[in-house]
Amino acid sequence: MHITSLFSTSTPVPRAYRSNFLNLYLDIGWFGLLSGSSMAFLAVYATRLGASGLQVGLLSAMPAVVNLALALPAGQWLAGRQTHKAVFWSSVLFRLGYLFWIPLPWFFGGQGQIQAFIILGLLQAIPGTGLVVGFNAVFAEAVPARWRAYVAGGRNMVFSITYILTSLACGWLLDNLAFPAGYQVVFAIGFVGAAMSSYHLYRLRPLEDRDPSRPEPEPAAKPGRLWQRLTGRSWGSILRMDIWQTPFRSTLLVLLAYHLAQYLAIPIFPLYMVRTLRLGDQQIGAGTAIFYLAVLIGSSQLNRLSRRYGHQRITAIGAVGLCLYPLLLALSRGFGLFVIANIIGGLNWSMLGGALPNYLLEKVPEDDRTPHLAWYNIILNTAILTGSLVGPLIADLAGLGAALLLFAMLRALSGLLIARWG
Repeated sequence: MHITSLFSTSTPVPRAYRSNFLNLYLDIGWFGLLSGSSMAFLAVYATRLGASGLQVGLLSAMPAVVNLALALPAGQWLAGRQTHKAVFWSSVLFRLGYLFWIPLPWFFGGQGQIQAFIILGLLQAIPGTGLVVGFNAVFAEAVPARWRAYVAGGRNMVFSITYILTSLACGWLLDNLAFPAGYQVVFAIGFVGAAMSSYHLYRLRPLEDRDPSRPEPEPAAKPGRLWQRLTGRSWGSILRMDIWQTPFRSTLLVLLAYHLAQYLAIPIFPLYMVRTLRLGDQQIGAGTAIFYLAVLIGSSQLNRLSRRYGHQRITAIGAVGLCLYPLLLALSRGFGLFVIANIIGGLNWSMLGGALPNYLLEKVPEDDRTPHLAWYNIILNTAILTGSLVGPLIADLAGLGAALLLFAMLRALSGLLIARWG
């Protein structure tokens, strides 16, 4: 049986689509290796090095600053190029930065390493903006609309499997190797995953199904002429403020509310796990593995549920359900309720994480994707920046547990906004 047919569907996958589907599954599989190693344990490592709540927040906030500044220029740049090639090279330059995480303990002490991680995140975000802005457009070019929920669900499942295995293995390694050598091994594993993920992005090809009546994309500017090309236009055409006069404005606003509620809580999770629950690395790895085991189970139903209820409704349900993760985490006093929080959180994320990109693509005009997705990237990074900085401040004032309860309520409210006005 072919890997592209492993996920439930009543219709066989057409042969013309199989290569793209396979490479999208392998891309996310290797990205799961990166996520379950380097990305999963960076905040925990920084916390063990003595990072403050603000410094943990800056690990996410500094890349968000760059993405905010470059999202619209990146959208303009991508609009005049073969998107899949531009996204591939952006991913290569972005992910090369993970290589430099590995030797940091040889050159810096605790605070020096924390500062280096923040600076590297800032530098990686420059090419990373092209990857973030362009990937949804590449996905739309590579997967026909009727197959997007199917592929998104399959990607969630593949990601979950690799994340589970990687996070469990890395948790075991960190408990059995000396500090900080164990983290260097984990970061090396992550770099391998990053490199292989980019390789499979390279192998993606847009499908030849363009509507003949749809205008062709503008030819790419010659090298070295990008500034002249941009400055030859009005600021309105560069900023594309006209997008805010379309129905897509409501989608942007409700997703801003959701992502803000999401990222207010994220910097608090590692602080609560390490300082309040006093969990070891292996327990944290096991918890995240359980989370993605739940994602794996839930993702098997995403295609069926999305076809029945629609991407917007599934996104809203998932956003409301995700309030239970910070709620249960705040109520937990040990490993037991932490596990339950990860099970429930994973089931809800399987719905939200798979449906949200397809809901977004439904709202974006097919012949004007990259500027719309660039504006989505701006509101996403506005939320990341604000949440990463404000979340730790609220936690300092109110306490970690009280902050998690507040952020749980905001997550539930954001899901209701998506259902009503999205």
